[in-house]
Amino acid sequence: MAVPEVTHVVTGYSIGLLQQLERVLPAGSVLVVEEPAICASRDVAGQLARFRCVAGLVEAPVQDDANAALLAERIDRPAGVLAVLPGLEYAVVAAAELADAWGLPNGGLHAVRAFRDKALLRETVTGHGLAQPDWRRVDGPQEVARFRAEHGGECVLKPVHLQGTVGIQLLGPEDDLDQAWKHTETADEAHLRTGHAGRPGYLVEEWLHGPEFSVEALVHEGRIAFLNTTDTQLYPGRHPVERGHVVPGEDRGDAPGRAMAALVAATGFRSGILHAEWIVRDGEPHLLECAARLPGDYLPLLIALAWNSDLVRGFLDVLEGRAPTMAEAPVGGSAVRFLDAAPGTVRAIDGLDEARALPGVVDVWMSVEEGHTLDPVTSSWSRAGEVVTVGADRSEAAATALTAAATVRITTD
Repeated sequence: MAVPEVTHVVTGYSIGLLQQLERVLPAGSVLVVEEPAICASRDVAGQLARFRCVAGLVEAPVQDDANAALLAERIDRPAGVLAVLPGLEYAVVAAAELADAWGLPNGGLHAVRAFRDKALLRETVTGHGLAQPDWRRVDGPQEVARFRAEHGGECVLKPVHLQGTVGIQLLGPEDDLDQAWKHTETADEAHLRTGHAGRPGYLVEEWLHGPEFSVEALVHEGRIAFLNTTDTQLYPGRHPVERGHVVPGEDRGDAPGRAMAALVAATGFRSGILHAEWIVRDGEPHLLECAARLPGDYLPLLIALAWNSDLVRGFLDVLEGRAPTMAEAPVGGSAVRFLDAAPGTVRAIDGLDEARALPGVVDVWMSVEEGHTLDPVTSSWSRAGEVVTVGADRSEAAATALTAAATVRITTD
C-alpha cells in the first residue's frame, strides 16, 4: 500500500505517541503499521479515525523480530517518507529494519536488537567500561536460588523481552522462588504484544541498593545532542514499579553524561532516542536497562514543562537526519506522582477538584473509576492514576506533586 502524502511511518499503534504527533505533524502524514491480531483485538482502524494526522493503516507483522528484515518486501515505501519511528517497545526492531531498508536514519540494527533484549544488552556492553550489576541467564528457580545464595540472599528476576516492569521481582532470602518463577514466567502484556514479540528468556541480577535515575538522550549520528536526567521513586515491595519522577534530576555532575556516552559507544547506537535507567552505588551509575524509544510515564510532558523544549519534535529531527533544536538548560521543574490506593473494588474517588485547583498542578488523570477492581501494584499498568505538577525548581514541583497526590482519596473495599 503506497500513500504518497505520508511523511512518517509508525510501527505499532500507540495512543500516546499519536497524540504527540497530532501536535506537530500535518493531516494525512502518518501511516501506522500494526499486527493483524492487534488490529482486530483493539479495533485499531476505528481508533485511528480520531487522529487527523493519520493517513492509513497497514497490517503487517511488526512484532516478529526474527523476520523483521522482510517487512520492506511487504510495505511499499511512501514516496515522501522522512522517518520511521516505533510506537511501542515491541516494534522498535521493525522500525529500525524499515528505516534501514529505506535508507533513513535509525539507531542501527545491532544496537536496536540489543536494546530489545535485557540479557543481550548486558552481553553487548560488557568490557566497554560500563558499570552494571552481576548477572546471569537462568532457565528455572534452581539457578535463581544458586545466584541468590552467591549474592547475600538477594537478587532481581527479570524477563528479557517485556516492558513496564512487567514480571520483574526483587527477591529476598525468604521469598519462595518457585512461586516467583511462576509469576515471572507467566507475566505478559497480551493487550499489546503477540506471541512472536521478542524471544522469551530470563535473567537474574544482583540487587543494587541506591538512588535511581533515568537519562533521556537524543542521539544524532552517534553523538548525544540532548540529555535530561530524571529522578525516580519506586513503590515499596517486591515489584519495582515507578511511584514518581522529578525533572530535572539531582545534580550528579558529568557522571550521567559520561555513562550515556559510554553506552552509545558500546552499542554503536546511531540516531534516535534512548531512555536508560541507572542506580547509583558507591557514587557510580550502574546500568539497569535501556529502551530505544520514547519513554513512558509522562516523561516527554515533564521534559516539555521543565525545559520548554519538545522531546517528540527533537526525536523526529534526529530521525529525519537533523540535529535537534533543544534548550541548553531547564527553565524550571516538573514532576509526576502516581496515586496510592489499596487493592479492592473502588467505591469512591474524592479530592480531584481540590487537587486540580492547587497552584502548580497541571492536571490529575485517573486510570480507574467507581466499580473498577484494583489489583496490587505489580507493573506500570496497575497504577490508579497520577498528578503532574510544575514548580520554579525540581524541589517545588516534587513537593506539589506529593501534596496533590495526597489530596486525591481513593476508597476501596
